[in-house]
Amino acid sequence: MAALKVLTVPDPILRNRSVRVPEVDRSITRLIKNMIGAMQVEGGVGLAAPQIGKNIRLIVLQMPDEEPFGLVNPEITKREGEREILEACLSIPGYEGLVRRAVTVTAKAMDEKGKHVRIKASGLLAQALEHEIDHLDGILYPDHIEDKEKLFTTDYNSQQVTPRDSIDTR
Repeated sequence: MAALKVLTVPDPILRNRSVRVPEVDRSITRLIKNMIGAMQVEGGVGLAAPQIGKNIRLIVLQMPDEEPFGLVNPEITKREGEREILEACLSIPGYEGLVRRAVTVTAKAMDEKGKHVRIKASGLLAQALEHEIDHLDGILYPDHIEDKEKLFTTDYNSQQVTPRDSIDTR
C-alpha cells in the first residue's frame, strides 16, 4: 500500500471541482485501498480524493465498528431534515465547527466493483456523505458556517476549545 499524504488548507487543490470517474478499473480499486489506509492512519471516518491531490469524484468512508468502503461518483439525491452538528476535517487540523447538515440523506454512486448502489443514511454516515461529497465540489465545512463564533480552534493537549474569528481556507 502506497503512503498517501493528506493535503491541508490553504492548498488550492482542495478548492477544485472534481471530475467524474469514467469506469472502475484496477487503478481505482487500488486507489480506494490506499485511501482507506490513509484514512485509518489519520483516524478519520471519511476521505475524499481531492484531499490526497486527486481531482476525481471518489470518496472512502468507515463508520465505527464497520468495514470501510469506497464510493465512485457519489451524489446526494435527497436530503431530509436539518440539524446542527460538530464537524472537523483531516484537511483543516486544529479546528472544529458547528455545521448545519441533513438528518437523513439518500445518495447514489458506484461501489468498488463498479456496481450502481443507492444509500439511505442517517446520523454519522449522512454527515460523512455530505462532508466528503462537498470536498468533491471544492467546498470545506467552514464554508457552511455563517456565524464565525461557531468555528473553534482546538488544543487537544490541554482539552481547550476556543472560538476562532476566521480561518484562511482559500
